Amino acid sequence: MSNNLKILIGAVVVIGGLAAAWYLASPLFIDNTVDEAFPVNLPTVEEAADMSAEEIEQAVNSAMEDVTNLTDAEMEQVEERLLDLSAQMPDTMMDEAMPAADGPTILTQGQFEDADAFHQGAGSATIYTLEDGSNILRFEDFEVTNGPDLHVILSSNPNPTSRGDIGDDYIDLGSLKGNMGNQNYEIPADIDLSQYSSIVIYCQPFHVVFSTATLN
Repeated sequence: MSNNLKILIGAVVVIGGLAAAWYLASPLFIDNTVDEAFPVNLPTVEEAADMSAEEIEQAVNSAMEDVTNLTDAEMEQVEERLLDLSAQMPDTMMDEAMPAADGPTILTQGQFEDADAFHQGAGSATIYTLEDGSNILRFEDFEVTNGPDLHVILSSNPNPTSRGDIGDDYIDLGSLKGNMGNQNYEIPADIDLSQYSSIVIYCQPFHVVFSTATLN
């Protein structure tokens, strides 16, 4: 092998080695900036600090229009932001009296329990039959972590912890009136209460269980 050929081969090896070394080491010296937008138009915690509970709820309801198109990873980001926003929402207190009626009969009742470390609830949920035959759901000494667009629902599952557990056969009794205090909810007359086993405080936009009371 001639000296010129040896020199050429040596140069190729050296150049190849330098190229590989630069490929491996270049991330140490070259910035790669990423500036992706948040998956949906939710306010940040800093922005929410200057917003009312109604404004936060409106922002969440508006953002929920885009939720169906999110990937699982993006949905996790949104749920984390939702947790942060829940902490920014002020408590709302209710203090409704028991409806005036002689001898209401207790049909079933339960105690609210935490859904997880972030979504916490306490107090009693009792379903009464009033003298006129109508049924009401009453919360007493109630409190739950506040959040956007919370609803009160009847579930056939005695202890639902997720959207899948809730299923499609639940009954929505309406928006939660307040995240603290005594409150009443009318139950439609055509509801067969024997088919339902729990009361759930449920975030409609993001399908998150905040608290559950198993009925006994």
